[in-house]
Amino acid sequence: MISLSNLSVQFSGKFLFENVGFIINKTSRIGLVGKNGTGKSTLMKILAGLQKPETGSVAFPSGSSVGYLPQEIYLSSKKILMDEAMTAFDEALKLESRISKLTKEISERSDYESDDYQNLINNLTDANHRLDIIGGHHKQAKAEKVLIGLGFEQKDFSRPMSEFSGGWQMRVEIAKILLKNPDLLLLDEPTNHLDIESIEWLENFLKNYSGAVMLVSHDRAFLDNITDRTIEISMGKTYDYKASYSKYEHMRLERLEHETAAYNNQQKQIAQAERFIERFRAKATKARQAQSKIKLLEKIQRIEIEDIDKTSIHFRFPEAPPSGKVVIELKNVSKSYGEKQVLSNINLMVNRGERIAFVGKNGEGKTTLSRILINDLEHQGEVIPGHNVKIGYYAQNQSDYLSPEKTVFQTLDDVAAGEIRKQIRNILGGFLFSDDDVEKKVSVLSGGEKSRLAIAKLLLEPVNLLVLDEPTNHLDMQSKDILKTALLQYKGTIIIVSHDRDFLQGLTDKVFEFKNKQIKEFIGDVYDFIASRNISSLKDLETAKTVSNVAKDAVDSSNKLSWEQKKQAERDIRKIEAQIEKCEAEITRLENEKKELESIISNPSGNSDIITSNNVYQKYENIKIMIIKQEALWEELQLKLDEVKQ
Repeated sequence: MISLSNLSVQFSGKFLFENVGFIINKTSRIGLVGKNGTGKSTLMKILAGLQKPETGSVAFPSGSSVGYLPQEIYLSSKKILMDEAMTAFDEALKLESRISKLTKEISERSDYESDDYQNLINNLTDANHRLDIIGGHHKQAKAEKVLIGLGFEQKDFSRPMSEFSGGWQMRVEIAKILLKNPDLLLLDEPTNHLDIESIEWLENFLKNYSGAVMLVSHDRAFLDNITDRTIEISMGKTYDYKASYSKYEHMRLERLEHETAAYNNQQKQIAQAERFIERFRAKATKARQAQSKIKLLEKIQRIEIEDIDKTSIHFRFPEAPPSGKVVIELKNVSKSYGEKQVLSNINLMVNRGERIAFVGKNGEGKTTLSRILINDLEHQGEVIPGHNVKIGYYAQNQSDYLSPEKTVFQTLDDVAAGEIRKQIRNILGGFLFSDDDVEKKVSVLSGGEKSRLAIAKLLLEPVNLLVLDEPTNHLDMQSKDILKTALLQYKGTIIIVSHDRDFLQGLTDKVFEFKNKQIKEFIGDVYDFIASRNISSLKDLETAKTVSNVAKDAVDSSNKLSWEQKKQAERDIRKIEAQIEKCEAEITRLENEKKELESIISNPSGNSDIITSNNVYQKYENIKIMIIKQEALWEELQLKLDEVKQ
């Protein structure tokens, strides 16, 4: 149990939060929420030991550990991927070195009955026990499992870290924190660089995590699927709700309604008292009563209510001009970057009014195909736009499409034409750019401001095909909801690349999954797609059940395995069961050998020659280690068998 007591932090002379306190239980699942600037990241840094509060304290149980993932981190590793991931096992590596040193020292000693010798044996036993507790005997397997879960492939393990993008390097940081298995996990926006499959894997990992978890996230579905407790920071205080995020939203509104009613009632009482004082303080007959009212006002504890922030982007897309029935068609489109082929012979037809989601792992070609659709990337094959098609594009990487030297106003003014130019300031105001903000250069804008500016550009000209690449990455929940509402009202055709399941739900009616240089079509929204594929982990996605083609418009939700898959599953089961049987036999053999050595060690005076000549103590410790490894292997095989049988 971790206890926070009377924490206070000031910023620019004002309290960020004051006298904050709550308890984190050893299996807590907490969503930390609040407006930008309320102190969420500051509170996490205090828990991580990276910042000290001005007052108050945080009490941790003895020997407890904390893992912290900030939103942004400077990465410069020169190691290969697997070596970098293995740095998570610093304690295990130190223990292994200590075990090796102790084992060597024991083998060179012959004073078996001395206290020093017994201390060495005890230290070796303690080191092995600690190594077993932290899972150090099978750290390579654990590292591989977590890395694959986060989207890496076996072939990536030997690649230098410098070859990976910032997003993929952040995944390695997530993997390292998970592998350290801390008592408290602090994750600040962990899904920013993950795709749907990796988010689902991380969800399942965190649900079953043995320690406590605290999350900051703008992904409503992610919070709802993991947390059962929400702590809100508001006006320098914390409010603790025993509920997931969606339930917290309703409970918070109820709390604000009660607070507002109490505030209004108190304001009436204060106003009445002030009117009485103003009217009668000068009258001798009422002076005592007036003074009494003054003292009452001085003592009253004023109720403060949160100033509900109603400022948010508000807009509607311009009316979509009519287009032909076929909006765009791709014939045998392929794309390679050097020797790496990303897309191979893609055929796709998009019809008027369709709402399509592009999903799949990062690096499978979603952004590439989006750029090909808007004629922004060289490729092989044909891209045939339909009659009167006008495309609006939102780019994932804003810096590539916004000129850093232009001001906010110039960014829109340079591309606006006709009557719309008169509305630029109104449009920018709708996206929270005030009079002063419009003169800011793009280079100084935050990620969220760049996102809002890029969306605002889409309003300058009516379009009938919107291609949006991760439009919600830097938007808060309220702004995401308003963007979703605008898209639901939009009458044109939409193609969206996104990993935000809550945003996609109900917005699209067709999903294209990108995998192995190909795309696969699925009719339905993102949750229909996930349910049909029975995704509960990355492995499930990769070995998911195939959809029957009996009726393409009414996909068989049962997704029965084909005969070939059943046979393969049966072969896998037999193979794993044979491995388990072999592992059990080896454990039995080692246990018998261990008992024989224990019999010898228990009578050192009668077996001194055997002990000396055969290094019995060293053999005994080695066998204990071998048993632990075999038992860990047996557990892994049992888990593997359970997965195959599902």
